[in-house]
Amino acid sequence: MTAVHRNVLEKGGPVLRFDAPVRADKSRVDMPVVVNLFGTPERVAAGLGVHVARLGELGAFLAALRSPAPPDGMRDALSRWPMLKAALSTRPKFITKAPVQQVVMQGNDADLGALPVQTHWPGDAGPLITWPVVLTRPADSSAEDIAKYNAGVYRAQVLGRDSLILRWLAHRGGAAHHRSWAKTGQPMPVAVVLGADPATLLSAALPLPETVSELSFAGVFSGARPRLVPARTVPMMVPGEAEIVIEGWVSPTATAPEGPFGDHTGYYNAAEPFPVMQVTAITHRRDPLYLSTYTGRPPDEPAIIGEVFNTLALPVIQAQIPEIRGLWLPPAACSYRIAVISIDKHYPGQARRVMMALWGMLPQFSYTKMIVVVDDDIDPTNWDDIAWAIATRMDPGRDVMILENTPMDYLDFASPEPGLAGKLGIDATTKIGSETRRDWGGVMKTAAHDADFAADLVARHLPDLGA
Repeated sequence: MTAVHRNVLEKGGPVLRFDAPVRADKSRVDMPVVVNLFGTPERVAAGLGVHVARLGELGAFLAALRSPAPPDGMRDALSRWPMLKAALSTRPKFITKAPVQQVVMQGNDADLGALPVQTHWPGDAGPLITWPVVLTRPADSSAEDIAKYNAGVYRAQVLGRDSLILRWLAHRGGAAHHRSWAKTGQPMPVAVVLGADPATLLSAALPLPETVSELSFAGVFSGARPRLVPARTVPMMVPGEAEIVIEGWVSPTATAPEGPFGDHTGYYNAAEPFPVMQVTAITHRRDPLYLSTYTGRPPDEPAIIGEVFNTLALPVIQAQIPEIRGLWLPPAACSYRIAVISIDKHYPGQARRVMMALWGMLPQFSYTKMIVVVDDDIDPTNWDDIAWAIATRMDPGRDVMILENTPMDYLDFASPEPGLAGKLGIDATTKIGSETRRDWGGVMKTAAHDADFAADLVARHLPDLGA
């Protein structure tokens, strides 16, 4: 299934549904599998409730969430009504019956083997759940306190018929909640949502402000209040419209070696200890669909989602660093390891200031190991433009900045120490003022009226070439 999925995704193909999934032992699982849901930017945008052309507007809304400006008069207040309406729609609605609990399997009946969980790559340690929305809350909260919930997309390895390994990194919300429960010596209630609606799943992956609950924020995208129902065996609220929910408790101390698994870097990561979840119930719709994906060297669905999030993040970044005109996180560079930034440059040293600001702005950018800064006449998404700027506007002895011993994703095997590595900044901007003692060459450009004339000429007399 992974091989078919990857082949279709690389061709920009449709969502796939496998009606008769078969285990490695040739036995059939009576539950269809859906993959490639987010296989194109257009489908990711649709999951966010907008057309792909309006992603910039949604990014501006996310920026306003982080630092809302007061309305400037009645007209401005009315113009913001769509944003206010969306914010109001995030209030969850608690219900007592829901489709996700049409079938309830508890105790010995709760068998993860009933789910068509894939083993994606030949070197994988076993079956891996790849699109789980893992819901957690801190120890000082109640089940109804949705504002304190964290929703994260973490890897979940099937350890046995009633146990999972949850892989969350130390800086993620689920890990922070687990530490709060561990301090009390109590197990943590957890709900793993499979086949959540696209708005909920994408909210769990978005870099939202820490004060915003991903579970509640899904209502902004869907335009409807989230409908939540009490879980059957743990004190948690879960999305009532989901396909499947796995309920259970995570031990404050018990761990098991997770992995190795094929990762977004294109390599298998090493096995490491992570917390174990004891499953107490599996609930699902009467005819559920199992949503899955694969993770590997781009392109994959997470990389495509990353491209869309790149567009969403730009207004958030510009609110803090206004001279930035464009930003590209190349998907081939694992979606975040390299960033290319174009700026409106006005003073010496500005490129370095922008690099330092970006590395320190969001936790996600602390894992960006290389930043290239170019002028705003360069397309930051065009490798040829980038190469030209580096070749003609950068001197290795003057324009390269190297930092040592900074935070890094420990999945980066090139790092000299796990979780600790250097960073590289390349200033490929035109040098001004005290940055150079030489006259700078003028960029060659066709006059605007000549360019327009040429384009018109080609369109009229060479239609095939023009097309």
